[in-house]
Amino acid sequence: MKLGFSAADEAFRQECADWLNGQMAGEFKDIKGITSLTDMPERRKAWEQQLAAHKWSCIGWPAKWGGRDATLAQQVIFAEEYARAGVPGRVNHIGIELAGPTILAFGTEEQKARFLPDIAAGKTIFCQGFSEPGAGSDLASVRTKGRLEGPEGAQEWVVNGQKIWTSLAHISDWIFVITRTEEGTVGPKGLSFLMMPIDQPGIEIRGIPQINGDAEFNETFLTDARCPADSLIGQPGEGWKIAMGLLAFERGVSTLGQQMSFRNELDEIIAAAKANGTAHDPLIRQRLAKAEIGLRLMRYGALRMLSQTDHSKIDGAALTYKIQWASWRRSLGELAMDVLGQAGEVNDREDYGWDTLPNLFLYSRADTIYGGTNQIQRNLIAERGLGLPREPRG
Repeated sequence: MKLGFSAADEAFRQECADWLNGQMAGEFKDIKGITSLTDMPERRKAWEQQLAAHKWSCIGWPAKWGGRDATLAQQVIFAEEYARAGVPGRVNHIGIELAGPTILAFGTEEQKARFLPDIAAGKTIFCQGFSEPGAGSDLASVRTKGRLEGPEGAQEWVVNGQKIWTSLAHISDWIFVITRTEEGTVGPKGLSFLMMPIDQPGIEIRGIPQINGDAEFNETFLTDARCPADSLIGQPGEGWKIAMGLLAFERGVSTLGQQMSFRNELDEIIAAAKANGTAHDPLIRQRLAKAEIGLRLMRYGALRMLSQTDHSKIDGAALTYKIQWASWRRSLGELAMDVLGQAGEVNDREDYGWDTLPNLFLYSRADTIYGGTNQIQRNLIAERGLGLPREPRG
């Protein structure tokens, strides 16, 4: 895919940059540069609503649902300028980038009217209920179960099970859950995709502290948790198809913004290397060059993914992207610590918070695990991308 930027696109880029930089220098300067997803959650929610008030929340969505009908090029530009301006990651990125597009692609008109306006407005924060203790990277092994109960016309889904690694569940309003709704099914068959309110007696959230001192992740326990029958997206048993479509969205335009964040991290490493003299080390210079090459290759791969129009499956470019960026960023974290030396190992902050580069090293240890481990990604590439025989299973 070749993506060029017209004069109108560049004018749009300037509009984006001016607005974002103005916000980060003005009313929301207190959140600029935050790298943790859990710091200042109320201010971050206020930022979501500020984006919505100025029609920047979900620019690629139809205007009818709070977007701008932005072109692909404009979406790429906004994602890049968002990261370039030092704006913190969005606490509703699951809603804007995953739940919303999934509802747009697979939901009914009634479901769109029910969910999309409040997601776009920053009033409803979503989290994702996919992984389980025994079904992390292997999503098809989920054991959470759902059943329909109640009289005709007033039925509810009743769900029991446990989800884990539920990012930002403790500040979210809704969770979408993959659950097994057909008794006796195994693998991808018999799964359904439900939208569930979190503020109910049947859902308990427990935080999981991380190695970098943050607590972004949670365990989510569902005990007779309920949602209306019409909270089902698609048809019963179509959960796997919808989940695959959602994962295709996950590897969409937002990847360009993610890469701009990587660009910022790499630039900070280069600046640190120049400041402390490690830039003169030929091995460090070689690793910096390798990191630069890898980042550029990821951009080209992301542009290929954006040409995908069938959201019911993940194409070859998307199959390789997770392992590509996760391995690259893990190596970037190691490079950061080698550049910083012992100075990067010292932390005298009372809150156990870390500066950007040590935090990069600590956090990137998880990159090759969450969202599908590197080992699982290799299986996916082999089996679904290359058509090789499935791995023998006991």
